[in-house]
Amino acid sequence: MSTPGGFDLATASRIVFGAGRVRELAAIVAGRRTLLVTGRRGSPIAIEAAHHVRVEGEPTIDDARRAADHADVEIVVAIGGGSALDLGKAAAALITNGGDPLRYLEIVGEGRPLERPSLPCICVPTTAGTGSEVTRNAVLGSAAHGVKASLRSPFMLPAVALVDPELTYDLPAALTASTGLDALTQLIEPFVSARANVLVDAICRDAIPRVIRALPRAVAGDRVARAEMSYASLCGGLALANAGLGAVHGFAGPIGGRFPAPHGAICAVLLPHVVAINAARTRDPKFAELAAMTGDLAEFVAQFDLPPLSAYGIGAGDVSALVAQARQASSMKANPVTLSDADLAEILTHAL
Repeated sequence: MSTPGGFDLATASRIVFGAGRVRELAAIVAGRRTLLVTGRRGSPIAIEAAHHVRVEGEPTIDDARRAADHADVEIVVAIGGGSALDLGKAAAALITNGGDPLRYLEIVGEGRPLERPSLPCICVPTTAGTGSEVTRNAVLGSAAHGVKASLRSPFMLPAVALVDPELTYDLPAALTASTGLDALTQLIEPFVSARANVLVDAICRDAIPRVIRALPRAVAGDRVARAEMSYASLCGGLALANAGLGAVHGFAGPIGGRFPAPHGAICAVLLPHVVAINAARTRDPKFAELAAMTGDLAEFVAQFDLPPLSAYGIGAGDVSALVAQARQASSMKANPVTLSDADLAEILTHAL
């Protein structure tokens, strides 16, 4: 057993988890003037709001500008998948800090730090995958730059993460699979991350086997398994917020910025290839431990029959440009080993 080193743990100010807990939302909001942010499916619960912003797909810089144009609110409530939660967190930050999103965005913007705390933001996930309810960043797409980049600050940690598995009961099977594999990715990458710590390790060791057991049953509609996946998704958010990610997410930003590919589906297809090449390039015993927890990872992912990246229009001619973009991604910095351009090209080629 290793001796614990120093670490920080940053998360939402309050985490509320459990079936039926969404009924507590009205009391948490407590009559404050509210900006409601939802995804394309709208809100599964009734909430009184001064303004309502709906995001139709993964959020863009323009979506963030539109959502932040409501300076007369006291609180932001974001209900939906990762897109809605990220847009809610971005709006809460931009309303108090002012200025264009590009002033604060990584990679494509100026990357300036936020100077003021965000408005209180309550995040209520309706999928089990992103863990965005407990993270300190919001991913925004920029069509002009062909990439997705993060608005990131400790000020962006939500005031409340309200996770109610009942809100995931009606998710379609395909969406359950892709978001669930995103959750698995966000547990595996922090576990083997160069920034891992003993507390993140404990979270991941508990949650990774839960996904392996629960996801096939959740896709089939089992409600107990859906609760397991909601918990695992929350754990993935806690893990990535405190230990970083890796090459899977290093690729996911550039691919998602240039092609109409859902984030979870991108991660699912890349994950086995990234794990395999990382394991081949390091002697870290965690990879043997990971294999014991997951079994044959490629076989596990394959059972959900997700399309290869070529289904989204990505071809061999795109590999070199995507490798160059991925190398610059912030997520790549926490990958357990430094991968060469040839390694990255091999990963991407196998996923086509």
